[in-house]
Amino acid sequence: MQRCAACGRLRFPPGYLCRECHGADSDWVEVSGRGTIASFTVMHRAPTPAYAARAPYVLALVDLQEGPRMMANVIGEDALQAAIGDPVEVVFEARGEDGFKLPQFRRAAR
Repeated sequence: MQRCAACGRLRFPPGYLCRECHGADSDWVEVSGRGTIASFTVMHRAPTPAYAARAPYVLALVDLQEGPRMMANVIGEDALQAAIGDPVEVVFEARGEDGFKLPQFRRAAR
């Protein structure tokens, strides 16, 4: 996750300037990858043909333990049982042949 070098605030999505102090210097730090579902929806109709095979799927707002909020899918066999307040942990899903990995979340034990 991107961290402001001036004030230490973590930010997501990454950006050029810190939204807190407007500092331009930043570095990258590893975070726990754990968080809590703040809100979610179950997508039954895919927005494009590329997502049709994944429907229904869960799209969630996840509050990370360290503070920032991310939007990502909840994946796994029990994803459709997602609920607000559920603990989640990040998993990186491979996409494409170039090694790109997309952060997703799976439900974690309480």
